[in-house]
Amino acid sequence: MAHVIQTEALVEEGVITSDQGAIIARRSRQVMVSLVINAVLCFGIIAAAAGFIGLLADALAVAVVGGLFLGIGATILVKATDIYRMFGTASALIGAGMLTGGASIEILDIFGETTGGLMLLIIGLIGAAIAAFFHRKGPEHMGFLTASILLMTGAMHIGGLYLWAGSADVSGIVVPMLHFYVAAAIFAVGMFIDVRFITALAIIPFAQMLDTGTFYFHAMYAFYSPETTLSIVQLAVAMAACVAVAGLLTDRYRRHTHMFGIMAFIVANLCFLVGSLWGDIVGSHIWGPGYRDYSDDYQTYRDAVDAFEANTLVISEHVYSIVWAILLIAAAFWSAHTNRRGIFNAAMTFGAIHAYTQAFETFYDEPLAYVIGGLAAIPLAWGLWRLNDQFESRNAPEQIAA
Repeated sequence: MAHVIQTEALVEEGVITSDQGAIIARRSRQVMVSLVINAVLCFGIIAAAAGFIGLLADALAVAVVGGLFLGIGATILVKATDIYRMFGTASALIGAGMLTGGASIEILDIFGETTGGLMLLIIGLIGAAIAAFFHRKGPEHMGFLTASILLMTGAMHIGGLYLWAGSADVSGIVVPMLHFYVAAAIFAVGMFIDVRFITALAIIPFAQMLDTGTFYFHAMYAFYSPETTLSIVQLAVAMAACVAVAGLLTDRYRRHTHMFGIMAFIVANLCFLVGSLWGDIVGSHIWGPGYRDYSDDYQTYRDAVDAFEANTLVISEHVYSIVWAILLIAAAFWSAHTNRRGIFNAAMTFGAIHAYTQAFETFYDEPLAYVIGGLAAIPLAWGLWRLNDQFESRNAPEQIAA
């Protein structure tokens, strides 16, 4: 388990030696530097491959140049020493990116979205299986290359799936099942190649099972959650599953469940933010009346909406605000006590967002609300302090030794 520690303080207190502190600091620096190097390398590969595809704009030229890059990279990886293998990896991946990207564009141009999407789905799946085999069985120094090709072919498979589903007008329960399949596939690939950033991306299709997502228009990014309560329940189940399963896994796989659980916690808090502003009419966007179903007859539509609201669960924004505040405090305390820093940081961040939002949205002209909230926070803080003292006394080294 990763911990945040002050090595200088531990050295001064005699808990660790100065040499041990230097080793910890050096390893921490190595991890951060490695992340920066890999991020720069990935950006360069993606930008170069996409740029060559756009610059050449011809299927044969892209295939020839991509093949040359791939061949040169493979030669460097086989012949060169470790110090030059990064150039071989970059060249091979630029070539692989040009071949997969160029082939995908050409297939869609020739066969259209329906047939072309289905072809990409199948070709991507076969390519991903081959890349996974070589990633598992190939030399260790080829791991970055095979993992990247697995991601490329996996993206081809997923892109083909969504293109085919969109052109085939897939609807109903099949749509959330497709999103769940994509989420599971991304999660599995992230665990397989041991890259938590990929695992974190699985939350995007998982949240879209109930249409929770984002969109962009001029100078604004927006988050929307049409079914906030049901989305929160869905994400809470995912978080609970991650916590329950984590204890059964090795450290490598446990890190991935923790990552997905943190992402589910973040999206759930965004759903709470929406609910604290607008409330929620549970089920209105899934089984409630839709405006198009009433042939633009607005009055009939409004009557149907009123009838639906009278017979379903309606949660006001005030209830959301109070429940969210309580859960944030509980999550911050629990994560601090169990050393789950990702959850703790997210809880503190959304606590500040919640306070800021409510201060200007709801209670900007209600000074009594500040008085009540401030006075209530003092005994709450005292209770958390006493509860933490009890936990610490139970887990103290002398108690454990006894």
